Amino acid sequence: MAGLVNNLLILILVLQNICLGFRSPLSVFKRYKDATRSLSSECFGSTRPVVSFGLSDFTLDIRMPGVTPKQSDTYLCMSVRLPVDDEAYVVDFKPHGSMDTVHHMLLFGCNEPSSNENYWDCDEGICKDKSNILYAWARNAPPTRLPKGVGFRVGGETGSKFFVLQVHYGDISAFRDKHKDCSGVTLHLTHQKQPLIAGMYLMMSVNTVIPPGEKVVDADIACHYKRFPMHLFAYRVHTHRLGKVVSGYRVRNGQWTLIGRQSPQVPQAFYPVEHPVDVSYDDILAARCVFSGEGRTTETHIGGTANDEMCNFYIMYYMEAKHAVSYTTCTQNANPEMFRNIPQEANIPIPVKPDMLKMAHGHHEETKDTDKSSLQLSKGEEEEILDQNFHIEEAMEWPGLDLKLGQVSGLALDPENNLVIFHRGDHVWDENSFDSKFVYQQRGLGPIEQNTILVLNPSNAKLLRSTGRNLFYLPHGLSIDKDGNYWVTDVALHQVFKLGVDAKEPLLILGVALQPGSDSSHFCQPTDVAVDPVTGSIYVSDGYCNSRIIQFSPNGLYIMQWGEETSSGKAGPGQFRIPHSLALIPELSQLCVADRENGRIQCFKLETGEFVREIKHKSFGRELFAVSYSPGGLLFAVNGMPYPGESEPVQGFVMNFSTGEIIDSFIPLRKSFEMPHDIVASEDKTVFVGDVHARTVWKFASTEKMEHRSVKKAGIEVQEVKASETVIEARLKNNPESTDPLKKQEKQHLVRQASTGVSFVLITTLVIIPIVVLLAILLFIRWRKTAVYGADGEHKLDSNSGRILGRLRGKGGGGLNLGNFFASHKGYSRKGFDRLSTEGSDQEKDEDDGTDSEEEYSAPAPPQALSSS
Repeated sequence: MAGLVNNLLILILVLQNICLGFRSPLSVFKRYKDATRSLSSECFGSTRPVVSFGLSDFTLDIRMPGVTPKQSDTYLCMSVRLPVDDEAYVVDFKPHGSMDTVHHMLLFGCNEPSSNENYWDCDEGICKDKSNILYAWARNAPPTRLPKGVGFRVGGETGSKFFVLQVHYGDISAFRDKHKDCSGVTLHLTHQKQPLIAGMYLMMSVNTVIPPGEKVVDADIACHYKRFPMHLFAYRVHTHRLGKVVSGYRVRNGQWTLIGRQSPQVPQAFYPVEHPVDVSYDDILAARCVFSGEGRTTETHIGGTANDEMCNFYIMYYMEAKHAVSYTTCTQNANPEMFRNIPQEANIPIPVKPDMLKMAHGHHEETKDTDKSSLQLSKGEEEEILDQNFHIEEAMEWPGLDLKLGQVSGLALDPENNLVIFHRGDHVWDENSFDSKFVYQQRGLGPIEQNTILVLNPSNAKLLRSTGRNLFYLPHGLSIDKDGNYWVTDVALHQVFKLGVDAKEPLLILGVALQPGSDSSHFCQPTDVAVDPVTGSIYVSDGYCNSRIIQFSPNGLYIMQWGEETSSGKAGPGQFRIPHSLALIPELSQLCVADRENGRIQCFKLETGEFVREIKHKSFGRELFAVSYSPGGLLFAVNGMPYPGESEPVQGFVMNFSTGEIIDSFIPLRKSFEMPHDIVASEDKTVFVGDVHARTVWKFASTEKMEHRSVKKAGIEVQEVKASETVIEARLKNNPESTDPLKKQEKQHLVRQASTGVSFVLITTLVIIPIVVLLAILLFIRWRKTAVYGADGEHKLDSNSGRILGRLRGKGGGGLNLGNFFASHKGYSRKGFDRLSTEGSDQEKDEDDGTDSEEEYSAPAPPQALSSS
């Protein structure tokens, strides 16, 4: 009997082997083999980019294809496609490089590299879509290992399909012999599902200046953590020559807990966190870099060359798979005062032995110091590092949906971050509102008797104050200046107003009441207004029957205008069909315009009105109603309803301002967008959308923390924009696991899993069949035993079969559930993470992401007609 059972077990294992062959790397590498790039004959290492071992594991060799950089501080990129379609996990990295030739290497994950060439200049970009850092190496750092059960998720429906290797060649004197370089990294991947997903949290300073000769200069970074718990298991520090010590901490209730502290002048490896550290919602992550400007004759700025500096503190962490976020960055100092209490150890340089310095720096001397008076980057010097898990969705507990409002035309946030709504009370804009010459036809109704400006608490929608009674006929645009003054437009009055918070009379009026026009003192249905916080200049988008942007002085004197009506054919730069909404980008001195009926965003220089760029996507459809900018480099926008026969849905968009790419799109869960008319985003990426037809305001918040950084090469913010860590909406509270949206996401994930195709069904069938056969045989044997031996035989059989089935289910007495083992923080062990040797290795790791003006008229417009709003 025992022999029969053993034979059956062997049969099951054989059949499972056959099943695994359907997804084994060997079955998919054939197609990959023909597409791989050949390495130069001068390169050492494996000539097989993909090597399979075991049933589910394989290695992927990612190497520069034999390159010779022509000048110092060259950044070269190359890409390798993940050779499997289904989900895999990176569980180990093995770098190949030497500081003699390579300053640093970065490995990115994305879905579309910037080029299909064997390699390219990284100034052309890293990825066309969002990307995230998976790995970093510099200064002859040794390799690392991840804890067992932890991996970086790639492939499948949500993971990266491509790896992009970026290599920074700092000093090219090593290439005088014209040899070819094949530096890179070998990845160990597995198909075995990992219970814990690894991620990287990058803290970096972007605006530190080190004066020449200054003995001690501190660069401090701090961000509030607003997501699900993460467990830290490794850290890495990075500066250039002036860095003395870098320290990272978790701050909870005023208590500082050390994550890691190291000299950046030793090999820059990922070192294990000595004592397990977990980070929970509302903790603070803080880091300090200590520099010395001694020996320098000019200021040293943050930058990407050997003469610049960097202040980076990397943290490797793991999270439960269902909440995992692969990459996050922090570049702000949320609370400078707290650093008065930083432990004294953070200010004490770590002595470094001379042999360690030589190992870390290689054999090349520091290049001649040059003057870096500003962080001004040239064209093509930026790359985008984005957290690919950023997502925004409706804040379900927001009670503002129940407010009794008129047509909501404008939204803004005041200096206290309160939400301000501009609505039309009992007035509506319909087909009877204007004649053919844009003269308002319903003056007999008088001005709106209700307060048209409402100030709400952004968390609970409680009304704080209101104003604007008996002033307006058809409100439209709203913005708020740095002093808290309200700037509004009225399309019926053809005017722009400046109102104080409590003023009952306007402080400034532009335009002539009820008189449309196109000269310097008249408007024709002006749509929006923006005020430069630096100069106080006023910018008005004018409007439904004019196609221009007008600039006024802070006192309301006409300065200039630009723009013209769109001619037939494709709309050119500076041409408008209803410039409908304005967004100021003060850091870049740019003004972006939602060019509504051209379905695009146009951006211009504030000082001159010179066209800078266009952002246009097919998913915008024909109309783009509103645009808003959030400090940190994000644009938010909403489009209009599709025309008959068109498929683009009405929705909101989140865009990377630097590249214009769409990072995310969103729609409400309660009610539906009908005509979303305005959008405003706060610095913590909370978003409000007002709808003129639905007469409501939605609140949206990021479910995953997003850090957008425009950086030069490997860590410098392109536009010197202070970015902030996105704050997850307060609905997470103290028990984020209980949120309905997350449950919804899990349900959607299950739905996606149900459609994985014929191969999954085939594999499942082949696995189930032998188990069913085994169960049938066991039942037959049990029946026979019962008949022959009686109850005692049945008892014996139960005992044996129970042990067998227990093993098949992974429930043997000696089994270990890695998911439960690692998920329990108190039981966490770092035995799977080997301390990295700094005694020398050639395998290393480091770093350095014809219009009618019936805007709200509800009758569907024909394809050629323009809706109004």
